[in-house]
Amino acid sequence: MPLALLALAIGAFGIGTTEFVIMGLLPEVAADFGVSIPTAGLLVTGYALGVVAGAPLMTVLGTKVSRKRMLMLLMGLFIAGNLLSALAPAFAVMLIGRVVASLAHGAFFGIGSVVAAELVAPDKKAGAIAMMFTGLTVANVVGVPLGTFVGQSIGWRVTFGIVAALGVIGLVGIARLVPDLPRPEGVRLRHELAAFKNTQVLLAMAMTVLGFGGVFAAITYIAPMMTRVAGFADGSVTWLLVLFGLGMVGGNLVGGRLADRALMPLLYVSLGALAVVLALFTLTAHNKVLAAVTIALIGALGFATVPPLQKRVLDQAHGAPTLASAVNIGAFNLGNALSAWLGGLVIAAGLGYTSPNWVGAALAAAALLLAFLSAALERRDRRTSTVVAGSAPAEEQALAHR
Repeated sequence: MPLALLALAIGAFGIGTTEFVIMGLLPEVAADFGVSIPTAGLLVTGYALGVVAGAPLMTVLGTKVSRKRMLMLLMGLFIAGNLLSALAPAFAVMLIGRVVASLAHGAFFGIGSVVAAELVAPDKKAGAIAMMFTGLTVANVVGVPLGTFVGQSIGWRVTFGIVAALGVIGLVGIARLVPDLPRPEGVRLRHELAAFKNTQVLLAMAMTVLGFGGVFAAITYIAPMMTRVAGFADGSVTWLLVLFGLGMVGGNLVGGRLADRALMPLLYVSLGALAVVLALFTLTAHNKVLAAVTIALIGALGFATVPPLQKRVLDQAHGAPTLASAVNIGAFNLGNALSAWLGGLVIAAGLGYTSPNWVGAALAAAALLLAFLSAALERRDRRTSTVVAGSAPAEEQALAHR
């Protein structure tokens, strides 16, 4: 794999840390600002919605800029947002900082996916995308647990200051290691927008929203769920997030390897198993050992869907994939925002801290149904194409006879 993928992974590591570390620090942030945990959950929802809006916006703004320079500009925005969060004097200011940082997220992964795919042979694209996303998953093994530990021990503001420093390292890595690849000739914004007329692109994005949304429904509220239901101490949240991160790393690498061979079967298995495991989490959350195992499985099954869904969007939007790729990253976070909001609703309704797991199971099951629909439509289109291609010679012969 090209060394440039390391630079992309470094940037992904910083972004992954800031995205997920807030979940382990929700109780501390809520107490500091004097708000409820569901209200503090808006820091997750706000970040996710910022990614949804920022993905297409920043990608469109960067159409006149080289991909390398745009990646550097996005890391600068990421640094500014995390510094604002670290210094926020009020909850509303921190929410603004989270949104500012989130504007860089979708475009970074969208543009980064395109760059990663261009650096390798066609049959290695999903693996290259997975390598970039490894930075995001490793963040959940190293960055998020350490950030949670620092936040609980010293203060959550220190955590976000460290995250800003990670952004600086990512910026330097991109500047030094990522080649300045030329933009495709003749590709304009209208070509990028044309990808959204493709039903398969839209279905893949819908699967992204629902599938990974199922993961976030459970994981957003992991701290109160594990401490108040499973009976873990507050400090145990750190190593539970390590388990989640290890599952993500494994699922990402397996998903990247298998997506180049059997993309749709991989989605059937991972989405179906994710729905079952999330439903079972309602029960296993009451037992420490089973809860820990379930958390690792959720991470693995959830992230096993990321490389295949990202590759499917790139394949279906071939020729002008940058905007579609970025919007699909936004789709991940739209699912995060939707599920975090729904999870907060069911908790606020008095259904308990395990109730978001049922929300997640329903979302994952809906994503599985869309996967079957996508495959069925693809088979129909293939049959139609075969019939048309087969009838062409007969039509030509009839014209020649006339």
